[in-house]
Amino acid sequence: MAQQVTVSSKFQVVIPEAVRKQVPIRAGQRMVVQVRHGLITLVPVLSIEELQGMLQGVNTEGLREEEDRF
Repeated sequence: MAQQVTVSSKFQVVIPEAVRKQVPIRAGQRMVVQVRHGLITLVPVLSIEELQGMLQGVNTEGLREEEDRF
């Protein structure tokens, strides 16, 4: 479900509680900010231990643009 937030005068936003409950983030955690096709995406920076088993069974088709590949 989409949530609306307001950008403060300091360009800050609050991540709604409903979203925080769905994603493993915590106060003070670092995030990667990506902009693609005019959309802003926040990606939590996770430790190796937190990443273990996370991608099991995930379909990776179409996650990267062809020019992003090495």
